[in-house]
Amino acid sequence: MSGVGLVVALTGGIGSGKTTVADRLAVLGAGVIDTDEISRALTARDGAALEPITAVFGPDIRLADGTLDRARLRELVFSDPSARARLESILHPRIEAIMLERLAALQTDYAVLVIPLLFETGQERHADRVLVVDVPESIQIARVMRRSGLSETEVRRIIAGQIPRLERNARADDLVDNSGTRADLEPRLRELHRIYTRMAAAR
Repeated sequence: MSGVGLVVALTGGIGSGKTTVADRLAVLGAGVIDTDEISRALTARDGAALEPITAVFGPDIRLADGTLDRARLRELVFSDPSARARLESILHPRIEAIMLERLAALQTDYAVLVIPLLFETGQERHADRVLVVDVPESIQIARVMRRSGLSETEVRRIIAGQIPRLERNARADDLVDNSGTRADLEPRLRELHRIYTRMAAAR
């Protein structure tokens, strides 16, 4: 049984600043579980998903040092929907299981589950509330190009593979506009922290 009073699922498009929001809520007192971090661990050199991925995609999906060729895998899954489905069938159940194990072990007023593909995977069922971090698409593209060195075409392809921005926002219980600076973000995050803490105490 989880020691958490309230579970918040945090999502948003690529480059929206989900990690920035989650990190700040963690400082304020939330228990944060980041599924991207779980995914990276699963696909690391000794990760539990590396061998299953290799079995499906072949030995060429690994670099000479044995690690996953993430650039090649990204190219594969974004050019071939069936390849993406195969990858997701390997990763998503494992990520979800670890996330729920960690959630059960938490002892905080509220937990934040950072799930980029929240609606795409139906995992909003694990949460009491959904928090969406939103920025205009132009800002998404600029941030991801600067952070990851991807081309605009590659970033747009990733965005196209995610739920449309307007639909994601419409399904939010709480919305954070992260198109400004971190200082601009602070009052809203403090407000949400107070709201979630109160909600958790009332349950």
